[in-house]
Amino acid sequence: MILKEDARGILADRTAEPLVAVVIPALNEEGKIGRVLDKFPRDGRFEAIVVDDGSTDGTGEEAREHGAALVIRHDARQGVGGAIRDGWEAGLARNRPYLALLSGDDQHEPSELVGAFDRLLATGADYVQGSRWRKGGRVEGPSSGRALGTRFYSAVFSVLTLRLVTDATNGFRIFRSEILGDPAINIRQPWLDSYDLEPYVLYKAIQRGYKVIEHPCTVVYHARGGYTKMRGLRDWWRLFRPALLLRTGVKR
Repeated sequence: MILKEDARGILADRTAEPLVAVVIPALNEEGKIGRVLDKFPRDGRFEAIVVDDGSTDGTGEEAREHGAALVIRHDARQGVGGAIRDGWEAGLARNRPYLALLSGDDQHEPSELVGAFDRLLATGADYVQGSRWRKGGRVEGPSSGRALGTRFYSAVFSVLTLRLVTDATNGFRIFRSEILGDPAINIRQPWLDSYDLEPYVLYKAIQRGYKVIEHPCTVVYHARGGYTKMRGLRDWWRLFRPALLLRTGVKR
């Protein structure tokens, strides 16, 4: 056993396997994915799995150069849901007891994974959903109309789940891997290949009675650089429809 002191002065066994597979979907994020990984926590409990979803730039190579534990390459674009699913399944194959999600476009603060995971462990939660709107959370940069949109979406999601969720669109999350082994949760459905997958898993976790909590986090809106892949009403509908279709019984 090799014990080393981390940034917080805590001794940890650096020979142990990571506990949390942090999946980072990325499409043409050259120049950004490296910054994300440079800010990744220097904590042996976490490993970064980057899914390069058909990028036409050097995203995958940059991810390797900046320390990703695993880079999965899609030769053709499969959608953000498909990228997340492949990353989570890679985490399951690596026997990681926890899975997480982080944006590949530098909108989240990777260091905040540490506090979120510590809170999950301390509270015995099954699922931690990041929230920019909880006390301690914050938004940086020009949000334009997106702040109103995320609040409205979260209000609708809360009504459909009968549970207050302040930031249901936020991709920042950590959860127990066993949730994906629940027979009532099927992330392999083709309709979950895009933005539908994230709200689907959150809705199902609540519906199935898992302990879901929120934790404050930061969301950064960059003024330049094309930091969102969402386009128009079609992509907003993909966020909205999982809770609606699940609530009405149209989808399972």
